[in-house]
Amino acid sequence: MPSEKGRAKKSLTQRLALKSRIAKETLSEFLGTFIMIVLGCGSIAQAVLSRGHFGGIITINIGFAMAVVMALYVTFGVSVGATSTQLCLLQCVPSGRMEWFKFPFYVGAQFVGAFVGAATVFGIYYDGLMAFADGNLLITGENATAFIFATYPAPFISMPGAFVDQVLLSSSLADSVEFEDQSPLELDNHVTFGRVVSTMFLLLIVFALFDSRNLGVPRGLEPIVIGLLIIVISCSLGLNSGCAMNPARDLSPRLFTALAGWGFEVFTVGNNFWWIPVVGPMVGAFLGGLVYILFIQMHHSKLDPEVKAEPAENNLEKHELSVIM
Repeated sequence: MPSEKGRAKKSLTQRLALKSRIAKETLSEFLGTFIMIVLGCGSIAQAVLSRGHFGGIITINIGFAMAVVMALYVTFGVSVGATSTQLCLLQCVPSGRMEWFKFPFYVGAQFVGAFVGAATVFGIYYDGLMAFADGNLLITGENATAFIFATYPAPFISMPGAFVDQVLLSSSLADSVEFEDQSPLELDNHVTFGRVVSTMFLLLIVFALFDSRNLGVPRGLEPIVIGLLIIVISCSLGLNSGCAMNPARDLSPRLFTALAGWGFEVFTVGNNFWWIPVVGPMVGAFLGGLVYILFIQMHHSKLDPEVKAEPAENNLEKHELSVIM
């Protein structure tokens, strides 16, 4: 027979366990986004504050992608749209696979998780931040540190580049970010296009990975493949303004920096750049999903109703996806 201590322990566990499904999913969204920000932004902080001695563009691209992978493995079995604001919206609008009443809970948890994650990175590297620029928390210049937490546009943005898109490495490690020489039209048109395109590719390929009628990914390896996808996008479409690809990942840490000492100029530099990482990924996600549906999904051959399809044990439905960056 189980001991009284064992029964008491089990009883305590049962009392602490959440009964509400939405509460479980909300907690999962918070934790997943928190993990992603701490490990992802932490990889940037280590590289920047060491002035490249303990990291660089390679460690950032791999580190942030693996942060996404780890967060997915923690939350993958709980949340159906985890840690991706634009994916949550896609779950509600075209398919109705996620009830609308869940949307604010998911998004709220993601934004709070990202804010707390940014605060954690700030606390871990507080001494390094204070020593980096003699106690000054700067947004631009060679000793800028704001881009550890949020993305900012590169200083060379031009209209021709808007059509070439982002073809080189991520600009996350740019030591100097100057905006005064850029015209508002050139900056906004170019970077908005880049945001839309990078997120469009992200969601387009994610839809393919989780399409049970396509090649698919073995169950349990989905986070690894998503991590590889993020590395590819970071190495090819990140030069112009980094790779936020997720409104919660960029906006909440940016708000934290505004409150933590960098000031609200983080919302005005780059001709009020802050809204582009928020709106761009939403538009890009919609386009990516639409492109995949129009070009691939809707053209799948219909199964013969008399032929029983084999169970796709190694595949997840698209709505079971969790994407963070």
